Amino acid sequence: MATAQNTTAHVVRRGVQPLRAAEGTTFLWRKLHSLLGIIPLGAFLLEHLLSNFEALKGPAAYGAQVHFLNSLPLVRVLEWVFIFIPLAYHGLYGVYIWLRGKSNIVYYPWAGNWMYTAQRYTGVIAFFYIAQHVIRQRFMGVSLPEHPYMAFAKVQHELANPWMLAVYIIAMIAICWHFAYGIWLFAAKWGILPGKQARKRFGYVCAALGVALAVLGLAGIWAFVGGRYPQAAENPPAAVSQTAVPAGPAALATVRTMLS
Repeated sequence: MATAQNTTAHVVRRGVQPLRAAEGTTFLWRKLHSLLGIIPLGAFLLEHLLSNFEALKGPAAYGAQVHFLNSLPLVRVLEWVFIFIPLAYHGLYGVYIWLRGKSNIVYYPWAGNWMYTAQRYTGVIAFFYIAQHVIRQRFMGVSLPEHPYMAFAKVQHELANPWMLAVYIIAMIAICWHFAYGIWLFAAKWGILPGKQARKRFGYVCAALGVALAVLGLAGIWAFVGGRYPQAAENPPAAVSQTAVPAGPAALATVRTMLS
């Protein structure tokens, strides 16, 4: 005897479409975010560290470097196109990604999760530090494009505050970590490192780069607070003098008034 069969059709509901490469605007925004972190912001970081390293040669040499940078053709256009606008996008979109992401380091304490968390927190530190640094050094107090040889005194005056010195040191280490690990992420996400072994080896290279950049950056900070050039004021061009010119009370008071 034939049995009755259930002819009711099962309805399969359509699920959420997965995120695929080259589909949707999110993919493009993230690619742009990753690219800007390396070029041009990475290039700007390297230039900034090398320029600050000139401070070890004295206020005059540092002022000459600031003068050279501000004398480049179309320097204001270059600032906005290759520094300010990319920095704003990379920082704000990075905060957006951080707020939407989940690290779960409590339940999944894997190395990748810790790296993810460290990258996000160092990114936030870097963004807010660079924003305040650019505003204070570029747009507040004495104008360095017009007075480049007062650059050393301006930075030194800011670092005379122990709290600001601590901020500079912490931010320098965070920025160098963020950039070094960002290079590894860029190479992995863009398909430059095809294998697990290649990613592991390149990770050591990026770690060494991060340490080297941090040492370079901390050496630049030491040039302002190490005591070799105390209370530096406005100095003559490097072609005239390579050492700090002792500033009298009146000259030093004038510089501090301009910096405040």
